[in-house]
Amino acid sequence: MHPAIIWAAIGLAAGVIAKLIMPGKDKGGLLTTAALGVGGAYLGVWLGPRLGLATDAGEFTWLALGTAVGGALAVLVVFRVLRALV
Repeated sequence: MHPAIIWAAIGLAAGVIAKLIMPGKDKGGLLTTAALGVGGAYLGVWLGPRLGLATDAGEFTWLALGTAVGGALAVLVVFRVLRALV
C-alpha cells in the first residue's frame, strides 16, 4: 500500500485521538477533525525523523501513531489560535 494512504489513515485516527485529548467546540465537526489529523500526521512524519524519532513512512507503528497525534495536536493548537484571532 502507498505510504500516503497509510499516513492518511493514521492521520484520521490521530485527529480523533487529538480531539479526545484536547476537547473543545471547534467549528467544522468531523471533516475539520479529519483534515487536522491528516495534516498533523504529515507534519509528524516530516518532523519526527528531524527530532530523532525514527518513523518509517511505509508502515504502521505505535511510534508513528504517537508522532501523528503529536503533529495533530500541534496543528489543532495553531488552528484554535488562528480561529481566535479571526
